[in-house]
Amino acid sequence: MVSARRSFQGELPVAALKRLGEVLAGTEGTLQYELDFGRDEFGTAYLDVRVQAPLTLTCQRTLEPFVLPVPVDSRLGLIRTEREESALSPGCEPLLVADDGKLILADVIEDELLLALPLIPVNPDSTLPEAVVGHEPEEDSSGEGRSDNPFAVLRELKKR
Repeated sequence: MVSARRSFQGELPVAALKRLGEVLAGTEGTLQYELDFGRDEFGTAYLDVRVQAPLTLTCQRTLEPFVLPVPVDSRLGLIRTEREESALSPGCEPLLVADDGKLILADVIEDELLLALPLIPVNPDSTLPEAVVGHEPEEDSSGEGRSDNPFAVLRELKKR
């Protein structure tokens, strides 16, 4: 594939990616992918992965599902041993290939999507429910004039 500079593009149902499906709120939808094999100016084999995937995640603010478009655009340097990693060009992530040189492209796509998922998914259009927001916190009416600075006590001790 590398020598022939092969390219692949197509669609893949999100439900076909089992590991990804375990972390999603739903497996509806189809992702579009483009895969390009080639060699860079240093002769290193690479795989360019571009994916557009509408993934259903659970918003950690509202705990409701929402669809987040997740784009992936990465270059993977195809290496056979970990020592070859240091020869990769900057911006190129290593992908360890088995001795037989075979790749399961759906697994590569799935790995890249798992890495692209946000650590804490939050729907950008969401707002906190009124029950959570409630009312504004009340002012301290004790009138002690105490500072909120946690180091104020230390400052007083230092003056002694």
